[in-house]
Amino acid sequence: MTLWTAVLLAAIVCVALKTVGYLLPASLLSAPRPARISDLLTVALLGALVAVQALGVGQAVTVDARVPALLAAGVLLALRAPFLVVVVAAALVAALLRLLGWAA
Repeated sequence: MTLWTAVLLAAIVCVALKTVGYLLPASLLSAPRPARISDLLTVALLGALVAVQALGVGQAVTVDARVPALLAAGVLLALRAPFLVVVVAAALVAALLRLLGWAA
């Protein structure tokens, strides 16, 4: 299977799933259980994306300046800091650690 075949197949599957979503009755999707599952699924997918981006380099898992920056961002979010402050603080933590030579 070539890369373009995989991309086209994935696009077709996405369109098919979206079409099925439009065909389902609204009452089925607004029930408490599906609504809760979709909320939790969104958070799980975002968490997985953050983990892959923070720990992954190619096929390897690595711990570098991104991990402490992510931890700093998590602490600031828990303290309900404004999002811009969280982003700037995480960037500063990563930059300072890289300046000090702790993993590029």
